[in-house]
Amino acid sequence: MSRFDTITKLSEQIIENLNQLDYETMTPIQEATIPLLLDRKDIIAQAKTGSGKTAAFGIPTVDSIDTTSYNPQALILSPTRELADQVAKELRRLARYRENLKIITLCGGTAMAPQISSLNRGAHIIIGTPGRLQDHLSRETIELKEIKKLVLDEADRMLDMGFYDEIKKIISNLPRDRHSMLFSATYPTNIEKLAKEILKEPTMIEVDTILRDSAIEELAFEVSHDSKQDTLLSILKSYKPQRAILFCNTKAETIEVADFLQDRGFSASDLQGDLDQRERNETLLKFANGSTRVLAATDVASRGLDVKDISLVINYDIPYKSDTYTHRIGRTARAGRDGIAITLLTHRGREKLQEFSTEIKYLSLSKLRVDNRYSMEADYTTISISGGKKSKLRPGDILGTLIKEIGIPVEHIGKIDIFEFFSYVAIKNRSLSKAVDGLKKAKIKKRKFKSWII
Repeated sequence: MSRFDTITKLSEQIIENLNQLDYETMTPIQEATIPLLLDRKDIIAQAKTGSGKTAAFGIPTVDSIDTTSYNPQALILSPTRELADQVAKELRRLARYRENLKIITLCGGTAMAPQISSLNRGAHIIIGTPGRLQDHLSRETIELKEIKKLVLDEADRMLDMGFYDEIKKIISNLPRDRHSMLFSATYPTNIEKLAKEILKEPTMIEVDTILRDSAIEELAFEVSHDSKQDTLLSILKSYKPQRAILFCNTKAETIEVADFLQDRGFSASDLQGDLDQRERNETLLKFANGSTRVLAATDVASRGLDVKDISLVINYDIPYKSDTYTHRIGRTARAGRDGIAITLLTHRGREKLQEFSTEIKYLSLSKLRVDNRYSMEADYTTISISGGKKSKLRPGDILGTLIKEIGIPVEHIGKIDIFEFFSYVAIKNRSLSKAVDGLKKAKIKKRKFKSWII
């Protein structure tokens, strides 16, 4: 694979930043797209999730911004708030070398007023969901006349969610002379139609699109409906994953399965549409930082969920569509790692599953080697702190207080996440009581903040 420093059109500053971020060699999708994007060629890029596509469009985008102008110059459309937040986080890392470059997210589930205030102060890159962007356009709170770059990220998912008309309306407000990129894991007919309408002589790029050729081992076990929960338990006790996602077709089933696992000593949470935005964010955060080890989710989480080291995905229910199957199992075997995707088959399910993949191995439950002593208890618990970016808190401030003032060993402190108004820190359970008591008395940056376990 080629190195980033072989691309002569990238600035020395971004190359230096990429080196500091340990971005040395390009992934296949980056190698195929970045030179074209630096030449302002429109592209359709078909690549699986986890292939490095955010950096593929992010590097040329942040390197092209004129920071002397505070009108939006790049627009990135994402299907979900979770994905938009992840893209924004990655672009901010890529743009560390650019002083005063401002990136904002415009997504549903949060108040409009702070977003309007951010827009009024100016922004260079906007990352948002189609629904919320359409809301801003209808209220005339956003101006897109100077957009030079358009990115449709996970376009197939946006169309699956019914955003075709919103996307077209948003794009109708953009300049015709723009540079456009479309990224999609699959390339169904509706994507082809959209591409023809919004792209100019695009180059089609397909890189590592077939998940069967990756390191995912696809397995299936036939079970009766009444034995599904017990079979699920046996699978987890046999494969012993560090982290696992279970996909269900209904909200009720995610709750039922999570409760079933919790009753048996497993650290499990449900992620489904009845949760409010803060509950959804905290559920995802706890799964990512190791405070939860099993996530039972509907397909609301099959996109926009970017958690490393998921070694096992289980289709507790067979999905309705082939694309959904592809997206679900794509949560594992990311960044070159191996992974296993297991589907539980009930009566007459095999014929439907065979339409999704020809690489599935159908196994007997007798092949399982169950370790009844095994359970997936979490080693960490997450503490929330009532201060975030608005309070000018940084991870180092929280880390310093925990180590120096409270005396928590550094190896007992896990991931620290800072949001606008709240911060979260994962603490090893053996130091949890000390951390909770200490944060009640200690100050962070000479200020007292409330804290609580989530």
